[in-house]
Amino acid sequence: MIDNKCPKVPKTPAVRHPPRSDDEFALPDHVAGSGTLDRLVDTARDYARAAVADSTRRAYATDWAHYTRWCRMKGAEPLPPSPELVGLYIADLALPAGKSPALSVASIERRLSGLAWNAAQRGFTIDRSDRHIAAVLAGIRRRHSRPPVQKEAILAEDICGMVATLPFDLRGLRDRAILLLGYAGGLRRSEIVSLDVHRDDTPDSGGWVEIFDEGALLTLNAKTGWREVEIGRGSSDQTCPVRALERWLEFTRIDFGPVFVRTSRDGSQALEARLSDRHVARLIKRAVLDAGIRADLPEAERLKLFSGHSLRAGLASSAEVDERFVQKHLGHASAEMTRRYQRRRDRFRVNLTKAAGL
Repeated sequence: MIDNKCPKVPKTPAVRHPPRSDDEFALPDHVAGSGTLDRLVDTARDYARAAVADSTRRAYATDWAHYTRWCRMKGAEPLPPSPELVGLYIADLALPAGKSPALSVASIERRLSGLAWNAAQRGFTIDRSDRHIAAVLAGIRRRHSRPPVQKEAILAEDICGMVATLPFDLRGLRDRAILLLGYAGGLRRSEIVSLDVHRDDTPDSGGWVEIFDEGALLTLNAKTGWREVEIGRGSSDQTCPVRALERWLEFTRIDFGPVFVRTSRDGSQALEARLSDRHVARLIKRAVLDAGIRADLPEAERLKLFSGHSLRAGLASSAEVDERFVQKHLGHASAEMTRRYQRRRDRFRVNLTKAAGL
C-alpha cells in the first residue's frame, strides 16, 4: 500500500446526483413516461448490455469494486474520477501489498481500462493522456515491464493424443468435436460454445454452422466482427473435425439451437442448456493431463501452461501454409498478431548476417 511519504490523496467532491450506469437507463426528468417510451428504455438497456461480453462485464465490475473500496480506505470519493486520484491508484497497484505480489503491467492496464469503461457508463471521462496518469503508467511500464507469458501451443500430435483419451459416450463425442473443431478452426472458446445449428436459432447465438461435402463453414460474430471460417475435412475419420461434429449432431439429434449443450451426469443424454465456455478450458486442461503432454513437468505447472488459447496457437504453429492464410483463418487484423500465436516457425529463413557479407 502507499506509505506516508506518498502525496496526500486529493479530496474529490461528492457527486450531487447518483450517476447512472448502463443498466440504469431512464427517461430524462422533463419527459413524461409512456408505455412505448418505457419499452424503448428496456430495449436500449438490453442493447447496452450486449455491447460488452458477459465475461468482460464481470471483470470490469470487479475492477470498479476494487477501485471504490480503495477510495473509501483512502478517504476519497471515487466519483468524479480525478486524474490525480487514478494516478495514485495505479501506482499503488504496482506495489506489493503484504503477502500479495504487485500486479503485472498488463493487469494494471486492464484494470485502468475497466475504470475508464465504468466511469463512462456513469457519465464521466478518465483521460488516460493526462500527465498524472500517463506519466505514472509510462514509469510502471519502464520499471516493471516483462516479456509476455504465452500459453503453450497444442500441436497436431498433441490434439490426436488428447482426443484418444475421450470415451465414446455422448459426452465424449461432444468433447471430441469441441477439441477438433476448436483446433482446426483456430477458435476462441467463446466462439465454440456460442455456435447454433442455424442462423438466428437463439437470441444469444454467436454464429452458426453449415456442413458441405468438402467441409464445414462457420459464420462467427467474433470480437473483431463477423467472419467466416472454413474447416475442411481431415484425412482420417478419427481426427476429422467435421466428421466429429456430424457424429455429435447425429447421435443427439440436435437440429435446432445451440450446437454444444450440456449432458446428463452419466453422459448418456443431451440437455437443452448451452455449454459454458469454462467447460472448454477445463476440458483442455484435463485432456492435456490424461494424454501425458509435457509429462516432464509437475502437474501444477502443466495446468498453467495450457488454456483455451492453446488451440489457436497450435493451429498457427502447425499449419504449413502461407502466413496470410493463417491470418485470415484466425481473423487477425495484422500479420504481427498472427506471429504472436506462432510458437514454432522458421525464424532464420532469411539470414541478414550472410546477406550483409559476414
